[in-house]
Amino acid sequence: MPGCNAVIEGKDEAEVMTKGAEHAKTAHKMTTMPPDMTAKVKAAIKDKK
Repeated sequence: MPGCNAVIEGKDEAEVMTKGAEHAKTAHKMTTMPPDMTAKVKAAIKDKK
């Protein structure tokens, strides 16, 4: 979401995506994550240093 700076951590991509979907529901009132949003989230995932 424009302006959203949430940082979501997880042990793998699946956990991050699950937590991201929950964040979208609670913080942004989204019932589902559209494919373009899913792609943006996946593209932003990086290993923690």
